[in-house]
Amino acid sequence: MAQASSVTVPYAAYLRVYEPLAAFPEPERGHWARYAGRERLPTAQDELRRSLADLLPTPPVPVPVHESGDAFVTEVDGVVCVCPWRTRLRGWLALEELPGLFPEPMLDAALPPLVRRQAAADFERWLERHPDARPWIRSSAWHVPVRWFALFTDEEREYRKGEGEAAPVLRYRTPMAQARRRVARALKTLREQLDAEVGGPLVESLVDVGRWLEEFHPRSLVELDYGGLVHVLPQEHLAEDHSAADVAEGIAALRAGDGAGAGEAYGRLTERWRVVRELQFAN
Repeated sequence: MAQASSVTVPYAAYLRVYEPLAAFPEPERGHWARYAGRERLPTAQDELRRSLADLLPTPPVPVPVHESGDAFVTEVDGVVCVCPWRTRLRGWLALEELPGLFPEPMLDAALPPLVRRQAAADFERWLERHPDARPWIRSSAWHVPVRWFALFTDEEREYRKGEGEAAPVLRYRTPMAQARRRVARALKTLREQLDAEVGGPLVESLVDVGRWLEEFHPRSLVELDYGGLVHVLPQEHLAEDHSAADVAEGIAALRAGDGAGAGEAYGRLTERWRVVRELQFAN
């Protein structure tokens, strides 16, 4: 049973992989088996709020000192599957992406260069001891990357309206085998139908997601969760959001040689997410 959060921390979406307990070696498998049996488990908002709390001290702590022992838990056909948080690893990876997201003066004000350099040095030493480490969770602020939608179909979409204190939910879930198959088909279509200049960036991003998926157990569950975005988007926007269907339609149109149809699907998708990204700069 998930414990409700009293404070909402918004604006990030997540791509998660839940692996069956059999994918983990002992003693980690035993830890997750006991963990999954808890009466109350933390939510995604709890995870994000804890990570943000480390940024409040002076100087800020961009990466937790100790790795999290928490995870998200679900069942797939009666099999317990877990998605470890690994907040320390994800903190280091996020730091590497920050220079491309924010102007240097803003970044220096939030996280001084000395703090970032020390974190980078710690990460380099840690990687020497854990060369095969990878996160179970990818996050994206203020939007859902197009490549994530290629893993799902509209039939796998789950939307629940917010009622009372309960927040809306918009997510997709699919078996790992399906996600891998769809990435492969999308890549084949993009490579065959688009020249490198037009399709190159999307191909590269899909290859990256495909390689990441290959790191996990074949009986895993893949989840795309709109996360905190549901708190800043009107319910009518969420109800009408069928982005996975638009991506699937666009890829199918390309496969059939219908450039106009692919353009229409892409246009719907980009317009929907342009509206969302503009909220980032609203007062």
